[in-house]
Amino acid sequence: MKLIVLAAALSFGGTAIAQDTQSTTTTTTTTTEGVQTVDDPKGGYAPTTPLFNGTPTPGATVVFVPSTQTPTEAFPPPPPLPSYPICKRGQFDNCRQRGG
Repeated sequence: MKLIVLAAALSFGGTAIAQDTQSTTTTTTTTTEGVQTVDDPKGGYAPTTPLFNGTPTPGATVVFVPSTQTPTEAFPPPPPLPSYPICKRGQFDNCRQRGG
């Protein structure tokens, strides 16, 4: 019985340790020819300017206005590659599926 309790405690402790670690990696996708490398933006896809210029004062009227940009203007798609090779095992980006 003590062995089962010890094993359960170790299994829960291992997941808690795994959640504490953080990785700081950027996703890089490379085509099979090595022609083009596409990196995700360093700050992510968040806006570069802050939403507010500070904290509004108490009693101030706050007005929310929808954006005038379309989603395509706000987040433009990447340009197409000159060619898309056949996907290898485990590859899902910048390639085409077999038979298509």
